[in-house]
Amino acid sequence: MRISNRFTIAVHMLSLIAVRTDLLTSEQIADSVNTNPVIIRQISRLLKKSGLIDVRRGSGGAYLLKDASDISLYNVYKAVDVVLEGELFHTHENPNPNCWVGANINQVLELFLLKAQTAMEDILKEVSIQEITEFIIQKKNASQEA
Repeated sequence: MRISNRFTIAVHMLSLIAVRTDLLTSEQIADSVNTNPVIIRQISRLLKKSGLIDVRRGSGGAYLLKDASDISLYNVYKAVDVVLEGELFHTHENPNPNCWVGANINQVLELFLLKAQTAMEDILKEVSIQEITEFIIQKKNASQEA
């Protein structure tokens, strides 16, 4: 199973909000992400529900509720990509119980897949939106010097 593109869109959104000093509407964010504002509003609701952003009513405008250095990629992942029962990987449901491999494959495989998911989540916990924006700024500056 793949992590949905909601995760990368949400990271994009939060990074954009973090580097801008003005309040951005869903249309402005959608322009940067190059997607429909409806998608931005859907993801904004998830980010808002998780306490990462808020949106000003009326004229609109999203803003961070936490400092960018306090928002990890794991926070974003959990906000927008809640997977069934917390598992990233899903094993096939009906292996043949009369086959000794089929009878045992899921139980054994789940041990390794859980380790892989835990490793991924640990890495996401180490990276903040602030770090993402710092790398983006470095790339922008490097391209301007070229």
